[in-house]
Amino acid sequence: MSTKRSGPAATIPKNYEGIVNLITREYPNLSTGFQQIARFLTQNPNVVALESINAVAAKCRTHPSSLVRFAQSLGYSGFKQLQSVFQTRLATAAPGFRERISALESELSRNKDHGSLGYLRDLVVRDMAALQDLLEVISEKTVADTAKLLVEAETIYIAGQLRSEPIASLLRYLLTMLRRRVVLLDPAGGLAQEMATTMTDRDVLIAIAFRHYAKEVVVISEMAVANGTYIIGITDSQLSPLAKDARTLFTIPEDEYLFSRSLAAPMCLVQCIAMATAALLQPGQESTPRIPTVTEMARNR
Repeated sequence: MSTKRSGPAATIPKNYEGIVNLITREYPNLSTGFQQIARFLTQNPNVVALESINAVAAKCRTHPSSLVRFAQSLGYSGFKQLQSVFQTRLATAAPGFRERISALESELSRNKDHGSLGYLRDLVVRDMAALQDLLEVISEKTVADTAKLLVEAETIYIAGQLRSEPIASLLRYLLTMLRRRVVLLDPAGGLAQEMATTMTDRDVLIAIAFRHYAKEVVVISEMAVANGTYIIGITDSQLSPLAKDARTLFTIPEDEYLFSRSLAAPMCLVQCIAMATAALLQPGQESTPRIPTVTEMARNR
């Protein structure tokens, strides 16, 4: 872990983006415990902004004093000064965001421990929050630029394994229905890495991985760099191993449930990317772009 940063207090980041950039730079040098804190802070900014140091420490599975030392290592006087930057981010978010979070938390508390249906309510409410967060963090330009890359690519490679495999499969299906040349680098047959060697600088790789990042997807991403292939990363944080290689990066912070993590937000994101790609492939169409089904395509042959 690097020691407390020297210099005047004015040099420490005063906004959330600055903190994330600082943590990203320092992350490789952090201790294992501080890396755990860094991941939690960057993936759960609303929790950091709204809850007490004891509550944040409990969710982060660390001691409050560790949060204080982590903040001081970045140059802040303590956790409270670091937290104020997260609070500023939340206060300047889209109108009604604070109220939305409070309402969701209230809904969760009302339905807590109400049997099996309570699990469904819990999942739905948390997914609603994740989807609202998605609207805040994804930009029009990033989606539009990604769609243009997918239209122009000679071949689109997609890598997503373990929990990310359903996301990769859905994206493969949608882009195939748009008549893109798509190769899914799945682990079947143990040939994913060998297939990845065929990538060139005329292709695009969409790499999808969330903590605890599938090792083969990370390796394939590194292979793409060596081949000059453009990488679009879909992951949970700028601290993800995919972030260093991705030239376009979508980060979807995750709320870690007790038994699983939701796919709602990343599934919604890849559908949005596919629709934006469809819009470019269907110029002059006034209605909403459509992605045909297998049945429709067979009927129109």
